[in-house]
Amino acid sequence: MDVEAFCLNLIEDLQATEATGHQLQFHSESQWGLVVLDEKLLFSILSNLLPNAVKYSEPGSIIQLKLRHDAAGVTFQVIDAGIGIAMSDQPHLYTPFYRGANTSAVAGTGLGLVVVKKCVELHGGKIRVSSQVGSGTTFSVWLPDRPTRLPLQPRNVAV
Repeated sequence: MDVEAFCLNLIEDLQATEATGHQLQFHSESQWGLVVLDEKLLFSILSNLLPNAVKYSEPGSIIQLKLRHDAAGVTFQVIDAGIGIAMSDQPHLYTPFYRGANTSAVAGTGLGLVVVKKCVELHGGKIRVSSQVGSGTTFSVWLPDRPTRLPLQPRNVAV
């Protein structure tokens, strides 16, 4: 898939549906070609992380999606300057129905990050969070260029 075009389309769609005035920015830090990623899993990951960044940030603030590719895989970072996540809440982020102590004023079910983590795991990737209350949050998702859950099929080659 063309991951850069995928990200640009996702940002454009989110910008069109959000009436909050957030500035959604996309930064690609690598030379791109095609990469081997599961498009449905990637959609589930980013379509949860980006709206969360919008939901937990002040209207008009900047939300960034950064993309980096190397020989091992692809890294996506979703960065906001929102309410942040308390250190005491961070170990529970991927627990179903868990909501942070500072999220009571924002609607949610506590399932989005559970879906994200499961999709990352199915893809053979890793997820990290860096956050401070009042200073924003960065979610970093690394996915291998060739996902472990999608084995390559042997090819019959005539010699």
